[in-house]
Amino acid sequence: MAALFTLMAIGVPLGASTLLISVGTAYLSFGSNGFILVTSAVTKVMDKQTLIAVPFFVFMANVMERSGIAKELFNSMAILGGRMKGGVAVQTCLVAVILAAMSGIVGGEIVLLGLIALPQLFRLGYDRKLSIGVLCASGSLATLIPPSVVLIVYGAEAGVSVRDLFTAGIGPGLLLAFLYVSYVLIRIRLNPAMGPAYDAPEAELPFLERLSYLKGLILPFLLIFGVLGSIYGGIATVTESAAIGAIGSLIVAAARRELTVKSIREALWATTLTTGSILWLIIGAVSLVGIYNLLGGTRFLGGLLTELDVAPIVVIMVMMLIIFFLGTFLEWIAIVFITVPVFAPVVVQLGYDPVWFGILFAMNIQIYMLSPPFGPACFYLKSVAPKDVTLQEIFLAVLPFIGLQLIGLALVMAFPQIALWLPGL
Repeated sequence: MAALFTLMAIGVPLGASTLLISVGTAYLSFGSNGFILVTSAVTKVMDKQTLIAVPFFVFMANVMERSGIAKELFNSMAILGGRMKGGVAVQTCLVAVILAAMSGIVGGEIVLLGLIALPQLFRLGYDRKLSIGVLCASGSLATLIPPSVVLIVYGAEAGVSVRDLFTAGIGPGLLLAFLYVSYVLIRIRLNPAMGPAYDAPEAELPFLERLSYLKGLILPFLLIFGVLGSIYGGIATVTESAAIGAIGSLIVAAARRELTVKSIREALWATTLTTGSILWLIIGAVSLVGIYNLLGGTRFLGGLLTELDVAPIVVIMVMMLIIFFLGTFLEWIAIVFITVPVFAPVVVQLGYDPVWFGILFAMNIQIYMLSPPFGPACFYLKSVAPKDVTLQEIFLAVLPFIGLQLIGLALVMAFPQIALWLPGL
């Protein structure tokens, strides 16, 4: 652990740090046979076909990003909101939910919203911190709303049905969206100057005429229905539906006349970079955990958790605190492979549903996405925000929304049926 912190402190990428530490520890502990132990641990995980869904969903997100759908979606939803005070902030949250169902990855969604929504919110005179906070928080909903890559990786490692995880993620995801929207509306009700009405002429039209602006979104909604419907209907596995989504995104882009050789090349290259970084993180994390387990780490931590003389729900809370602590210095993929092999069996032993715990895990990862000092969502937004938006301002802006995420986490922990009701159907 000391060596891992040292490598990270001097700037060695996490995937390389964990791989170097695991290979070095394996050699010192088991000699040349340690190399076989590392490769066998990696092979066992990389052989899981569920992970094939990751590059397919990432490719789908990249194609949709380049087809202009996000911009049209935001403009259409803003018009649909009419002259309602705070309507554009509310519509930003709703657009984020739809984009999450199209992508499954947080980074691309926040970058898109930062490029499209943030300038509009600033131009209309919305409160800066409210605008930044709702954008970061709602953009992180992709950790929960299917096809969430976080849930795919968790399901593959925990041996839990990804379809059940996807179904369970809908309720908590919409719960958090509801909390964000409620918070925005309450703040603007108390201080109307924080959220002026949309000033476009189309916003003055009757509601039925404003509905006509959504016609360009029929194909994207059909794509979402095709991908998620094929999973929930038992027609296709998650991996097969991801392939459907990849092909479907090309069809949607072609129908919108946005499909070019250049856009396909860019989408493939972006997919390669994202998937490559994910795979190296997985390889490093799995190698480290494999050696950690062989040295007795899993037995120690598992025994520690099961022997705690406290109520089972307190053990779950301790697990959440450990995940939250790890989120201050590790990538979420490393957290999955370090904690899930230890926590998942304990959760079952305590009599809890591993699907429910998977949703709690994903909600905790969403908190990590916003929390300083790491807060990936904050850094994603900073990369595309106007130059006068500082990182400190972003971190301050997300604090109320971290509080809302903690409330959502507590509600799902106290009332598991928020997550389990839909899979139970």
